[in-house]
Amino acid sequence: MSQSTIRRASAADGPALAALHLDVWDDGYAGLVAQAILDARRAEPAADRVRRWQERLASTETWVAEDGQGLVGFASAGAGRDGAGARELMALYVRARVYGTGVGHALMRAALGDDPAYLWVLAGNERALRFYERQGFLPDGQEQDCEEGHELRMVRS
Repeated sequence: MSQSTIRRASAADGPALAALHLDVWDDGYAGLVAQAILDARRAEPAADRVRRWQERLASTETWVAEDGQGLVGFASAGAGRDGAGARELMALYVRARVYGTGVGHALMRAALGDDPAYLWVLAGNERALRFYERQGFLPDGQEQDCEEGHELRMVRS
């Protein structure tokens, strides 16, 4: 793994997470999500993005990865929103410069351990699909549409 430290996020991380979230969406979704959606996220007031991160930090378990240059990734998990009792990986993102270094795997282990879980991934995001398959997740046939596109549900028993 890259020389990154994984730790539980705190409320003080809100501003850095709000900025990181924009960057990792650009890294991961350029060409997959309409550019207008990415641009609209960047045009949103920073205070609104930070406020939403403060709310997320109060309601979900979030871990961050940081190196000497700052935050390089995050993962959020919690009780599944489907009400079935399984844990849900709600977000896992890393900067492009740490792709393939083990940071994503370390964040996933912090967020989920080896527990059964599920997640939603954007259809066509081949890098993410391959990553999740390597972590033991498989598509279960459920699909949904969201603002960003079409999502596939993946589960790990």
